[in-house]
Amino acid sequence: MKTVPLWTDQFPRPGDLPTDPLPGKVDVAIIGSGYTGLNAALALADAGAETAVLEQETIGWGASSRNGSMLTTGLKSPLRRVIQRYGLGAARHFWGWSLEAIDHVENVISREGIACDFHRPGHAYLAYKPHHYEKIKAYGELLAREFNYCGFQLVDPQELHREIGSRAYFGAMTEERSGQLQPAKYVFGLASAAARKGAKLVEKCRVTRITRQGEGFALQTSQGWLQAKEVLMATNGYTTNLVPGIRQGIFPVGSYIIATEPLPPELQAELSPKRRAFFDSKRFLNYFCLTPDGRMLFGGRTNLSTHLDLTVSAEILKRQMLRVFPQLAEVPLSHSWTGKLGVSFDQMPHIGRVNRVHYAYGYSGHGVSIASYLGYEVGRLIAGEISGSAFMDIRHPRFIFASLDKRYLPFVSAYFRLEDYLS
Repeated sequence: MKTVPLWTDQFPRPGDLPTDPLPGKVDVAIIGSGYTGLNAALALADAGAETAVLEQETIGWGASSRNGSMLTTGLKSPLRRVIQRYGLGAARHFWGWSLEAIDHVENVISREGIACDFHRPGHAYLAYKPHHYEKIKAYGELLAREFNYCGFQLVDPQELHREIGSRAYFGAMTEERSGQLQPAKYVFGLASAAARKGAKLVEKCRVTRITRQGEGFALQTSQGWLQAKEVLMATNGYTTNLVPGIRQGIFPVGSYIIATEPLPPELQAELSPKRRAFFDSKRFLNYFCLTPDGRMLFGGRTNLSTHLDLTVSAEILKRQMLRVFPQLAEVPLSHSWTGKLGVSFDQMPHIGRVNRVHYAYGYSGHGVSIASYLGYEVGRLIAGEISGSAFMDIRHPRFIFASLDKRYLPFVSAYFRLEDYLS
């Protein structure tokens, strides 16, 4: 078993990916080379701005090449909570925006010619306990009644075998709009497209200080100084105290994934007849799907810590996987890896500015499509092509203790486990 991400093991960083030395001056400095930063770079390049994407590791090194490959509808914050906080009108906007986010990824892939195994098999939201199915049904009724959305189907327990080869669940809701892709191919494709349009990609460039300089900024980096008119922090779960006020609005959570060796075609068809993406109704949820080459990918919140040993996490996840699919008991694991989610305290994405530095983050596990579209949106905002965003207008909770995540996450983990037990 390899303790590296499956995606970059299969598709390493292309040797011909264009990278640059640190320039002296740009219009916009983007810190972070994941989906957020690269979609922002594409939007800014289309608007004629000179940009530099600064990456402390290598392009796409973070969660953008480590995720579970799924693009699902909705935001992380439950829809009823969104209605309660912001009103029905805003909730309808956020729901529609989440659907547009998946379309945005598909459009970028098509427009830029990115070969990343994108397809739309849909997803199944699985009831972990019998009474969870009643909650899922109520969620579907809410979508139909208040959002005029009928792109889902309820699957009762007796019919669930048509969707999944498992007896571990008690009904589901399926949707057809959700997609999947190969994350490393997507992020490297975005980087190549941004470079073609003039964005400068600067690897091994850690930003250590940002200071105001007249109407712009001076950035001290491990490669020297850079002047920029605007700065965008696009680091999500890898956000540091570089700008403390930005760090106070987010905390990192570890998400862990395993993958099996490729499965025989008949076993693939038994486990996932429609090759959907799956996730369950627990707070400490599991998500899983078949990869393009027929492996079972199985992930989840084994521990909110970002530093769990990958052999230990693989053992935990394999036990959870075998509860769902006992058919995989004799199938070896090929990979175990982890990445950091960026979770906001209200589980909503946010765009904002602190000390005039822009930021966009807070995907809370929905990052493939949401990060892509929010990056595109913040890029257009900086370019002056749009004047606002609903994700700027909502209140953004911040806490001065946010950076002490190693101390408080064990208590949050215990609370979530108790919730799952009692729910």
